[in-house]
Parts: sequence; C-alpha cells; structure tokens
Amino acid sequence: MRIERLRQPSIGGIKVLNALANPDITLENFEASEIDPDRFDHEAHVYVGWLYLGEYELPEAIARFDAGLKRLVAKLGAETKYHATLTWFFLLLIAERIEADEPWQVFRHRNDDLIGGSKKLLSRYYSEECLFSDRARERFVLPNNIPNA
Repeated sequence: MRIERLRQPSIGGIKVLNALANPDITLENFEASEIDPDRFDHEAHVYVGWLYLGEYELPEAIARFDAGLKRLVAKLGAETKYHATLTWFFLLLIAERIEADEPWQVFRHRNDDLIGGSKKLLSRYYSEECLFSDRARERFVLPNNIPNA
C-alpha cells in the first residue's frame, strides 16, 4: 500500500534528507549511483527507503531500492556489503511504520530504533547465525526469532 503525498523536505522540488548536510541524497542520485559513499550511512539507507515507500507501492519500492543498492555497491567494488535480508527487513519495517503526511524528521524521531538501535532491533527478530549466513546475504530470509509482545 502506497502512502499518498508524504511531505518531504525539498530544494527546487528535489527531495533531500537535510539540505545542508546531505544535498546529494535523492532518489535520482541513488538510482544513478551518484551517492557519496562516505555520506551514505545507515540513516541515509533508511531515509532512501522512506522516500521509495512514499513514491511507490511496497513491491516496487523494494525492487527499486534493492536494484539501486546493488548498482551502488557494484560501482564501488563493494559487492560483499550488500545484504538482502537487511535491505528487505528494514524496508518492511519502514512500510509498517510510515504514516501519511509525516515529514522525515518526525518519522525519524518516532522510529529511532530503526537508526540508533538497529542492532538490538535485529537481534529481536534474527539469530546472529541466521542473519549473517550466506543465505540471508543473498536473499531475504524470514525472521527466525519471535519478539516478545
């Protein structure tokens, strides 16, 4: 389900994370693999996922983000950094938590565990053995831990 009309910060209609800190983080630059790898940290990954989910239905958002990330790591010669399960898992969590008309800064503040507490969050759903397996790196693997409700 695509969330309609998310308000996103922009400069001249181009969506950005923070106009002063990360002017190069846009969907257009991501898809063209024109992202500075030194500025593409975990938060930037989450932000780009949030942008995709604001523009596309979940299956297309996953496909586009996944393809863009593979292109980027290939361009950088860092193919081993790609991890299918991490990519899909975070996109699914973002999709579950995203709210219509919510600016990035509000989403980010409300979902700090997606950024600052991601290791703890992942351990609630995956064992280290599962998460760091070759299988989980190559394709999405469902969580093997059941979080406490």
